[in-house]
Amino acid sequence: MAGEILGTGEEIKPRVIEIDGLIRNLKKIKENLHGLWLVLIFFAIWEALPGIGVIDPLFLPTFSDTISTLFQLFISGKLLVHIGASLQRSLLGFALAVIVGIPLGFLMGWYNRFERYTDLFIQSLRNTSTFALLPIFLLFLGLGEASKIAIVFYGATWHILINTISGVKNVDPIYIKAAKSMGVSDKDLFRKIILPACTPSIVSGARLAAKTAILVVIAAEMIGAKSGLGFYIQNAQFNFMIPEMYAGILTLVILGLVVNYLLVWFEKKATYWKGDIDKAILG
Repeated sequence: MAGEILGTGEEIKPRVIEIDGLIRNLKKIKENLHGLWLVLIFFAIWEALPGIGVIDPLFLPTFSDTISTLFQLFISGKLLVHIGASLQRSLLGFALAVIVGIPLGFLMGWYNRFERYTDLFIQSLRNTSTFALLPIFLLFLGLGEASKIAIVFYGATWHILINTISGVKNVDPIYIKAAKSMGVSDKDLFRKIILPACTPSIVSGARLAAKTAILVVIAAEMIGAKSGLGFYIQNAQFNFMIPEMYAGILTLVILGLVVNYLLVWFEKKATYWKGDIDKAILG
């Protein structure tokens, strides 16, 4: 009899935990949907303005027409080719920026002498507009893939580099002193103290760099490319294919949102130990 009562309690406990988890997930979904109303209002206004004749539909097709065009472009596969080209260039440039920016940031943040020698040169490059240098990249690397990947790499590197330097310099000195007083080696100090403390700052820099990579590749494709979303949008404009142009821009918005939320997800996973301290104080 006692065994039956215990067995019933063991069955109920996991169900209570499952229900609590389900309630928490529903609350999170509800919180994330708060901003959806403003987006829906924007789309409703977009639908209404050309629909009632306030704006000429030749210059601004209705939202429903744009979605219909976007759907047809996806079904035909025309847009997928350009999305693939833009993503490939952005990812390669972003990956190079990560490979170069993070180690260089650690060196500049950790070794003062190295920073003194390199800071002026780095700051000079960082404060030069990426788009102003685009003609130089095209001149030396041509109209092929190399110039577009290189300009994405250039534009994306600075966010990662600066955030990595900032992360290293803002590590609490108490942790470093405590570790050194216990005889921790430099390798373990980096692995167990510096790297975990820097991770939130590096990931924040990576989020900014990813957005920059997409913006820069679109601009580069508008100047010298035969594929990619930037080329597609500009080509549609030149040929007065207005619904296709808006469909390309809408694709860009969706792509940006997907990349952003993927990086937000990665940031939460990489810095899970921070909890919800990044939430606004007033909720």
